[in-house]
Amino acid sequence: MKKMQNALEFSHQLLSNHVNAGDTVIDGTVGNGHDTLFLARLVGSRGTVYGFDIQERAIQQTQERLTAAPINHTHVHLFNHGHQEIASILPPMVQVSGAIFNLGYLPGGNKQLITHAETTIQGLRGCISHLTVGGIIVIVVYYGHPGGQTEKNQVGNFCAALPQKQFAVLKYEFINQVHEPPFVLGIQKIS
Repeated sequence: MKKMQNALEFSHQLLSNHVNAGDTVIDGTVGNGHDTLFLARLVGSRGTVYGFDIQERAIQQTQERLTAAPINHTHVHLFNHGHQEIASILPPMVQVSGAIFNLGYLPGGNKQLITHAETTIQGLRGCISHLTVGGIIVIVVYYGHPGGQTEKNQVGNFCAALPQKQFAVLKYEFINQVHEPPFVLGIQKIS
C-alpha cells in the first residue's frame, strides 16, 4: 500500500512540479537548511536560491548543510533577515518560480522565537510581487505552539482572499490526526 504524502513530502512535490533547472526560488524560512538544499538541487548551478531567516544559527546551520552536500552552492544567497524583507532585498526585475515558508519555530531551536502572521503576510506579499505566472508559493503551517493558531488563521484568511482570477489557492491537510498536524497551503499565480 502506498501512503498519502505528509505535509513535507507534498510541499516538495508541489515545488518539484513547478520549479525547473535555472529558475530562481526563495526559502522564506531557512531553518536547518533542508528546504534550501532541496531548492538548490532543483534549480541546479544555473539557478538562484534566496534564503531568509532571522536567526543567525539557522543561517550558519544552512551554510554548513550546503557545504557538506555534494553540490555547487555558490548560487545560494543567505540573508540573516526576516522574510518580511524579501521585497526590499530581491532586485526588482527578479522573477521567482517557487518559494517555501515553514511557519512556526526552528526545530531544535528556541521555541519562543516563532513566525508571526504580520511578517509572514509581508513575506508572502513580497514573494507574490516577484512570482512568475505558473509559479507557486508553498506554506507549511505548523501551529501546535503558542501563537500558532493566530498565525494559522490570519495567513489562511490572507490566502483565501487572494483574487481567484489571478491565483489558485489550495489547502492540503489530514483531518483525522491528533496534535495539530501541519498542513500545506499552495498559492499559484495563474494570470
